[in-house]
Amino acid sequence: MNSTSVNPTAHQLYANADIDFSKLNWLETQWAAWYLWIDNPIIATGLMSFLIHEIVYFGRSIPWIIIDAIPYFRKWKLQPNKVPTPQEQWECTKQVLFSHFMVELPVIWLFHPVAEYFGLSTWQVPFPPWQKMAAQIALFFVQEDILHYVLHRMLHWGPLYKHIHKIHHKYSAPFGLAAEYAHPAEVMILGFGTVVGPIAYCAFSHDLHIFTMYLWIVLRLFQAIDAHSGYDFPWSLRHIIPFWSGAEHHDFHHMAFVNNYSTSFRWCDYLLGTDDKYREYRKRVTAMKKLNLSKEEHDAMERKMIAEAEQEGLRAEAEVESYSFGGKKKAE
Repeated sequence: MNSTSVNPTAHQLYANADIDFSKLNWLETQWAAWYLWIDNPIIATGLMSFLIHEIVYFGRSIPWIIIDAIPYFRKWKLQPNKVPTPQEQWECTKQVLFSHFMVELPVIWLFHPVAEYFGLSTWQVPFPPWQKMAAQIALFFVQEDILHYVLHRMLHWGPLYKHIHKIHHKYSAPFGLAAEYAHPAEVMILGFGTVVGPIAYCAFSHDLHIFTMYLWIVLRLFQAIDAHSGYDFPWSLRHIIPFWSGAEHHDFHHMAFVNNYSTSFRWCDYLLGTDDKYREYRKRVTAMKKLNLSKEEHDAMERKMIAEAEQEGLRAEAEVESYSFGGKKKAE
């Protein structure tokens, strides 16, 4: 068997696929042109996957860097007295780039052969109907949220927190770039949670296109970066979709260490009782806003509440880190 039959080129694949290119839309035409230009489907998929991830991650993070630099937006910052410095952002960027190139890039490069083994369409055109893609992406959001909750709680277990997850909790007031600021092992663990659902779905259904995967990953990156942004605007998605987590939900997890382990939705934390401290804190914030305080009084009370939540979080973190196999109970 010759090499071309084992690893056919894009030209060979399209020539044998009986595709009517005149019926493709512009995006589908560009998709096929990309594969034909590279001609090696493995390289074409790997390169496109990595470029999409980098462009979306840093492209979505840049607006938050700009917002952090403009004092006008402080009124919507959840922890207004903690604005990341340029030095903090640069240190974060270096760690993120290390993870992207040394951890994620090799995995992304192997994604094409693994995905095709499970039946994922890659070079094929036309794309599936948008209704099918939307339904699949909705399913992936639900699946990932549940799995992330489980994996995230696992990472708050003593040894795993101390040696892996603690890096991600360096910033008690997170910012967009810090969404993937994490230990390489955590990048792999939570990255697994993002792709295992689509791969499992594909393995059973043999009906998934990588374009749908890309849309899912782009939306997931937007969700993760926005959840770490540290801002809650009146137009934030949680005000439109009540069960959406958003930054207001996840910021508390970084500030107080406890509660709110889910990603996109609130229901896992609510149903399993891991949002009790968060809900109590939000009640106090709501009550404070009804006191008709001056700006100075409001800011002073807000700083006090944040400091109290942080101190409680530091105690909970210390308890988790002191865990021993002798049986010390971890914080919830």
